[in-house]
Amino acid sequence: NGKMETPTPIGNWGIRWKGVNWGTGFGTRWIGLTVPWGIYGVHGTNKPHSIGSYASHGCIRMHNRNVEEIYPWVQKDARIIIVGNPFTYNDHPFRLMRHNSRGSDVMEIQRLLKRYGYYNGPIDGIWGGGLERAIVEFRKDNGLRHDNSVDHEMYEALGI
Repeated sequence: NGKMETPTPIGNWGIRWKGVNWGTGFGTRWIGLTVPWGIYGVHGTNKPHSIGSYASHGCIRMHNRNVEEIYPWVQKDARIIIVGNPFTYNDHPFRLMRHNSRGSDVMEIQRLLKRYGYYNGPIDGIWGGGLERAIVEFRKDNGLRHDNSVDHEMYEALGI
């Protein structure tokens, strides 16, 4: 599990690449995911006591013997679904988001604003100019204070 500041990416991902003995700390196998805002994967670990704790930078750690078992079964076109709520991961569930924010919660804001007709860019979890324009327009249309952030009042206006 990822640390609070580097959460595990929630979503439906593909396999980007696989590797054997990928590097120090990654155990004997690496299965990389297609998360657009960073490098995340499923991998073994040389610190098995850390499995299940909030210790990683968002990767999913497994015992080496377990990741070695699934490694040959996982093909590049396989899908991995990571289930969770991107807003309730942190101690403060609704973080203040601003330009350059990245993550599963940004991806959910993109989805909502697209559904409401404000955003027409990619659903990739990366805050760029198109998302920022959509946020400013949404805030204006909903009588929120002029700002370019996703804050508590915008979460409420979105119904989150």
